[in-house]
Amino acid sequence: MPKHLVISTSGNPDSNSRRMGRVAFAHLQKKKIDCDWIDIREMDLPLCDADKCYSMPGSRKLSAAIEHADGILIAAPVYNYDVAAATKNMIELTGSVWEDKVVGNSLMLDFHCVIIPRFAFATGDAFEGERISDKKITQRIEQVAEELVRFTKALRS
Repeated sequence: MPKHLVISTSGNPDSNSRRMGRVAFAHLQKKKIDCDWIDIREMDLPLCDADKCYSMPGSRKLSAAIEHADGILIAAPVYNYDVAAATKNMIELTGSVWEDKVVGNSLMLDFHCVIIPRFAFATGDAFEGERISDKKITQRIEQVAEELVRFTKALRS
């Protein structure tokens, strides 16, 4: 059975993208999908220096989690029309373990990942405190999670 992973890449303790990732993760758990959660804010990740960074414990732990997953959703904040630098750093630290994964994030083309053709985004207006108040956003997040599972099952069978 395929293994799934949801990764939050925001450093903001009040992150809306993390909230969206949590909705996707909860949806997958509700559907009894084998899925793990990683919040890189809780990991001691170095900046990618193309040298010693790869052997650091946080990098090794993150790489192992990604390597063992078949399908991955990345919950990332967007700044200046692209995902935040922490997301790019995470990808650089973990490199080739992304090869041939099913991924919910378009940055993964370099590693021959299959990009699911659905994504969810939201502005701050979609949130009321800790919860997503816009039901359409919640539905889109759940659709992304469903597509991840569908693509992963189809490609791994």
